[in-house]
Amino acid sequence: MIAAKENFATLTPEEYFIWEEQQLEKHELIDGQIYAMSGGSKNHSLLSARFITLFTSHLEGSGCDTATSDLRVNIAGTNNYTYPDVSVTCDDRDKTTTEHITYPCLIVEVLSKTTEAYDRGGKFRMYQNNPVLKDYLLVSSTAMEIDLYHKNDVGQWMIINYGEGDTIELKSINLSFPIEQVYRGLNLTPES
Repeated sequence: MIAAKENFATLTPEEYFIWEEQQLEKHELIDGQIYAMSGGSKNHSLLSARFITLFTSHLEGSGCDTATSDLRVNIAGTNNYTYPDVSVTCDDRDKTTTEHITYPCLIVEVLSKTTEAYDRGGKFRMYQNNPVLKDYLLVSSTAMEIDLYHKNDVGQWMIINYGEGDTIELKSINLSFPIEQVYRGLNLTPES
């Protein structure tokens, strides 16, 4: 998804929720500012759907929930709200909220040319505030490439780069799968 800043006065989360209910498009709230979210490419949509299907099937009966890009994530300890492409929460505290979750253990962002720097930089720095986030998956929509930021047992973030022939390991949800499983049949061409 692509974010573009809107020119509004600073909003509280309550004002943001009321305002966004009346909008046709989704908007993120970062430091009181509104950012419009626009659609992504065909590959972006297909990859998101494949991860949602894979995670939902794997987690059936586990008490964990897999969410689409329609569910906001509150950045823990802040008034910031984002719309990741896919999120998974296994935290009971998220079962009591209706407008967002706060404690995902896994977040997936499908990269585009316009959002890659933000997804790798500022957005990841915000997500690191989450005490239960273990895996942050950055997925290329133009090449068979996935970068996994994984928080190890001592709280350090490590990056693991995956490519063709690799098996992705998501410790946060105890799932391993070949990278080809999510990229099958996609036309992988660089964005113009």
